[in-house]
Amino acid sequence: MRIGTTIFLTDRTITPLRLARALEQRGFGGLYLPEHTHIPVSRDSPYPMGGELPAEYGRTLDPFVALAQAAAVTERLTLGTGITLVAQHDPIALAKQIATLDHVSDGRFTLGVGYGWNVEEAADHGVQWPARRELVRDRLALMRALWADRPTAYEGEFGSVRASDAYPKPVQPPRGPVNGPRTLLGGAAGPKLFAHIAEFTDGWLPIGGGGLTDALPKLRTAWEAAGRDPHHLQVVPYAVLPTPGKLSHYADLGIEEVVLQLPPAAEPEVLRTLDAYAEYL
Repeated sequence: MRIGTTIFLTDRTITPLRLARALEQRGFGGLYLPEHTHIPVSRDSPYPMGGELPAEYGRTLDPFVALAQAAAVTERLTLGTGITLVAQHDPIALAKQIATLDHVSDGRFTLGVGYGWNVEEAADHGVQWPARRELVRDRLALMRALWADRPTAYEGEFGSVRASDAYPKPVQPPRGPVNGPRTLLGGAAGPKLFAHIAEFTDGWLPIGGGGLTDALPKLRTAWEAAGRDPHHLQVVPYAVLPTPGKLSHYADLGIEEVVLQLPPAAEPEVLRTLDAYAEYL
């Protein structure tokens, strides 16, 4: 099982350079970073985990800039977003950022995609909340037109692009209905999410990894109903606080990668946590 990590990197934590080097030196498999452009201080959206929203949510580094730094000082470490708030981006510019990061890292990038939870943050980007899922779906399709091998036009409900020269291209070749970097969709288990995973992604990024025994058969049914190869479905439990029993359970379910949560802390505490997690490598 490959062991990756995620962390809220901020202006107060360990730096991307120091963390990336430490991860690769210790043999960890990946680094995934979350995204929040800003957190409006006056808001009604409840924190999904309950309680007060932790301060690091409003201090996150831009994941693409931070991951580019990580790519520059590593050779094997995989890099990913957990997750990119696609609805909050111009899709033409985002397609260029993603393709460039995948290119300079020699295909090490995973695009984690999510629909978001903070209504106020999304509203400042002009997102109409009830339409956010279809907006994300549409913007992914537009980006994939730009990543296609030949100039390809796209006309969607929320945006369009003319047939264009757009380079660099992502490294990974097309597979089934998906082109571009490995793409995993985050979100809570349910028929709509599973249908979207099967339609336009490579798999699921479930936060915390709970309830997989019940959810995985339903996801696999939706995946196969969409005509996808069952051997190609990827499920990556995300932001997991590990125990030996939990990781053994994931292995029994056929899961090949898990992403462990690191504290949003300064270098000494993060390195101590990595050393504690080393038993799972």
